[in-house]
Amino acid sequence: MSVPAFGLGTFRLQGQVVIDSVSTALELGYRVIDTAQIYENEADVGQAIAASGIPREELFITSKIWVANFAKDRLIGSLKESLQKLQTDYLDLTLIHWPSPENQVPVEEFMGALLEAKRLGLTRQIGVSNFTIDLMKQAIAAVGAENIATNQIELHPYLQNRKVVEFAQRQGIHITSYMTLAYGEVLKDPLIQQIAERLQATPAQVTLAWAMQSGYAVIPSSTKRANLQSNLAATALTLSDADMALIATLDRDHRLTSPKGIAPDWD
Repeated sequence: MSVPAFGLGTFRLQGQVVIDSVSTALELGYRVIDTAQIYENEADVGQAIAASGIPREELFITSKIWVANFAKDRLIGSLKESLQKLQTDYLDLTLIHWPSPENQVPVEEFMGALLEAKRLGLTRQIGVSNFTIDLMKQAIAAVGAENIATNQIELHPYLQNRKVVEFAQRQGIHITSYMTLAYGEVLKDPLIQQIAERLQATPAQVTLAWAMQSGYAVIPSSTKRANLQSNLAATALTLSDADMALIATLDRDHRLTSPKGIAPDWD
């Protein structure tokens, strides 16, 4: 099993907006959908998937367990609720969304419960999100690196998160990049725009191609059909080594997401 390189994110999208986004994406050929319990859109995502008529085995569905459900007597029950909302018997990937605030639930406890969910067939793969090197070490000690499919982290040209990436890759843990476009900030970058112009591509396509070529999975979201279609075309774009090296110079440790009381001490 592996994590597909390209999919659709649904963060901040709810109701008819997310139903339309997922429906359009599936119609255009997307087959990977990423959601989370805290997004409060799993039922809407499930509705769009069911209405699409696409066979379940052709899809790759990811959701994330929220911090309130980390205790071993809650995690599996909350995952079953997610499955009901998503109208499916299993997830392809289930992630721990954030570390437990102030270590209220030990890593060993929630990773153990997540591994049990995998054994029960509720999810094909398990992984983590927003984990530092120290937290990844704890997760590895709990369930083994072979049971951690990915660490989903904020990663874009302005925050390349190299220490975390290098540690994860040495352990055989895949990296999934979220906020790959940095809320659109990198699309205005002169260097990215220059590369895009030369390749007759969009800045978004260049940025997504950079991430995928770096070995990361990406899950961009959009509510516009044209952008969904354009983003998908990034899978066919190849950057030169020189372009990759230029984008590497944009790293400036510019973090956009660090929720107070939940975020760990970042590397």
